[in-house]
Amino acid sequence: QVQLVESGGGLVQAGGSLRLSCAASGRGFSINGMGWYRQAPGKQRELVADIDFWSGGSTNYQNSVRGRFTISRDNAENTVALQMNSLKPEDTAVYYCVAYTAYRNFWGQGTQVTVSS
Repeated sequence: QVQLVESGGGLVQAGGSLRLSCAASGRGFSINGMGWYRQAPGKQRELVADIDFWSGGSTNYQNSVRGRFTISRDNAENTVALQMNSLKPEDTAVYYCVAYTAYRNFWGQGTQVTVSS
């Protein structure tokens, strides 16, 4: 099993910044990459950004966050962070950390991000 512990959500005004962090632990699975998804009320869960651990750290971003959000990895600790700048009210959602393995994806419990206008 892989356990994911998320931190860093909260309430911020539009234009502000937040940093989310996710630490993976556990045994039995090799993590190929990690990332962040989000789900706003009444909407489907969507990819925000992810990073591949086996391709030199290549990253993938949703178009609406590219240039504002940055995902990064701490190799030694199997931790990923999502730096979110220039936040907008439409970024309000529950953000979920995900770890990709060859057999299944593992999910964190989610952290609320609320951006007020």
